[in-house]
Amino acid sequence: MSFTRTVSDTRLIFLRCLRQTLRSKVAVVFGALQPLLYLVLFGPLLPDLAELRGSGGGSGGGAWRVFVPGILVQLALFGAGFVGFGLIADLRSGVLERLRVTPVSRTALLLGRVLRDTAVVAVQAVLLVAAGLALGLRAPAGGIAVGLVLVVSLAVSVASLSYVLAMRTRDEDAFAPLLSAVTLPLMLLSGMLLPMSLAPGWLDALSRFTPFRYVVDAARAAFLGDYATAALAEGVLVTVVLLVVSVALGARRFRADDT
Repeated sequence: MSFTRTVSDTRLIFLRCLRQTLRSKVAVVFGALQPLLYLVLFGPLLPDLAELRGSGGGSGGGAWRVFVPGILVQLALFGAGFVGFGLIADLRSGVLERLRVTPVSRTALLLGRVLRDTAVVAVQAVLLVAAGLALGLRAPAGGIAVGLVLVVSLAVSVASLSYVLAMRTRDEDAFAPLLSAVTLPLMLLSGMLLPMSLAPGWLDALSRFTPFRYVVDAARAAFLGDYATAALAEGVLVTVVLLVVSVALGARRFRADDT
């Protein structure tokens, strides 16, 4: 199937999924509510993070530049990680099977959904940054843009992998515990809430086996304006690798599961 046909089919699936999402605005709002609560209720407790990270700023602005990027990555992890539940519902109701009897590209069935999920995460991320700015975040515009690109790219990866897991389990009772078993260690070991540089040596070393650790560090480096650093380069590399591998796995699964 030609590239042009795949792009056209992806657009159709994206618009279909987006219309479904817009009918449930409450879900989008509540999806952004949890990270906003972290900002409002947890962020003000971290005024000393700026000094711990050596970023300066007695007003706590440096602490926000460390905390907000971590919450953005958390938004990508949980906001895109749970999208597989929707696919399981479509599998059970026969929606996906009806789409498969059409000539639509199997890759587009994945990409259209992933783009919808990423668009939702992107809107929530922008709202989250706006709330951070209102609460005292001070970061360069370029750094914020880089951080948002990293988060959006990560959301594509996580959504793709969530769909892969959903298609393998095909049941909420199996999908939910597997998802929790993956997301919870990722959240704790990546240093989303507190930098892993504050952790004891053994925990810091363990966290380096978690790819999300590098994405979090890269986003923080961008928000701090540290563009020419190894942390940012490593985070970009890890994000690109995750993006390519996860989309490839997702597309392969959608094609292989064409039954």
